[in-house]
Amino acid sequence: MLKKTPLITLLRVTFLALPLIITHPGSALAGIQSTTTPASPSVQVGFSPEGSATRLVLDTINSAQHSIRMMAYSFTDPDVMKALGQAKKRGVDVRIVVDYKGNTHRASQEAMKYITMLGIPLRTVDVFAIAHDKVIISDKNTVETGSYNFSRAGSRKNSENVIVLRNMPDIAAQYLAHWQDRWDRGTDWQPGN
Repeated sequence: MLKKTPLITLLRVTFLALPLIITHPGSALAGIQSTTTPASPSVQVGFSPEGSATRLVLDTINSAQHSIRMMAYSFTDPDVMKALGQAKKRGVDVRIVVDYKGNTHRASQEAMKYITMLGIPLRTVDVFAIAHDKVIISDKNTVETGSYNFSRAGSRKNSENVIVLRNMPDIAAQYLAHWQDRWDRGTDWQPGN
């Protein structure tokens, strides 16, 4: 244990008072901003039916703070719908583009109806043989993509894969441009379309 010397006492007091000195309006140090290092890029992978793909998809949706742009071929998984609804409720700007032909059956229509009732804009695309994209772009810096369909079968029965690229705004920008093109070619979906 250190002896209480005047120097040790002075160092302790200075250390404890430093936050007050820095933030006091009259201080010469007031207004100095601390800088944060941008988060490092990271890559994660997951697989179905093992469950890690579903966890990554839901984590991508649940961690979004500002925006979600999604493209989907199959669009029926209730867990994904619920997560998108929760994102909307916390103020995230959510917009979705889905394949028209791949979402004409009852389960897809119900999921699409649920999403639009939450006030989430949804468009269908029918200008391609298949709009087979399976992508989520969140906060303009994260991309989730892979073979994973946003469906129960994609989650529980099929052999699927997911890759999530975090803190990669250059890649996210390319995916956003692709998403925007599909959005622009799409048609607003309404129940009964």
